[in-house]
Amino acid sequence: MGEAAYPPSVQRLIAGFAGLPGIGRRSAERLAFHVLAQPRAEALRLAQAIHDAKTLLSACAACFNVAEGEAGCLCPVCADPRRDGRLLCVVELPRDVIALEKAGAYRGRYHVLQGRLSPAEGLGPAQLRVAELGNRLGAAAAGGRAVAEVVLATNPTAEGDATAAYVAGFLRRPPRGAGGPAWPEPKITRLARGLSAGAEIENAAPSALQLALEGRRGMD
Repeated sequence: MGEAAYPPSVQRLIAGFAGLPGIGRRSAERLAFHVLAQPRAEALRLAQAIHDAKTLLSACAACFNVAEGEAGCLCPVCADPRRDGRLLCVVELPRDVIALEKAGAYRGRYHVLQGRLSPAEGLGPAQLRVAELGNRLGAAAAGGRAVAEVVLATNPTAEGDATAAYVAGFLRRPPRGAGGPAWPEPKITRLARGLSAGAEIENAAPSALQLALEGRRGMD
């Protein structure tokens, strides 16, 4: 049966699944008919979960991690007063925060860039949350709570390394005003042992991430 022979609602369902990463047309068809074969209540629970995720979630007002609530709300990490605000871990995506939290070896705060430098995908510094990182460091310094260390926890890939190098350079060249630099240069470290080259943080074992956090090294 050709796809054109499917009812329009089925075609839209297949097209929706086919738009997901790593899902081809055949897999999209199988997923669509799996959903159609489920009891109505189960299928509607899935639809409701997708609806809730798109309507109830927003970016954290402080770090750009995923937060549940209206725009301007904080994620659980930023809302926790026990976290060390002098220590800031820069990651590419919210899922990297989850992976590092599972390791249980980090008690500072995060800053989510919402991507990594990728010219092939049209992602440059302007598309990342680098300027907002500078704003955070400047505000912390102005409030007498300067960030002492920034951990660059981008993925150990070519693009992740390029992103880390760019952010490190940005942190070392704070804009200057009448009162001097916008923020004192923090100690800049990078995740070290425990992660192999080319690995993705979200796929790393918690024990490997714990070693990487404990063995982080300074950025040259």
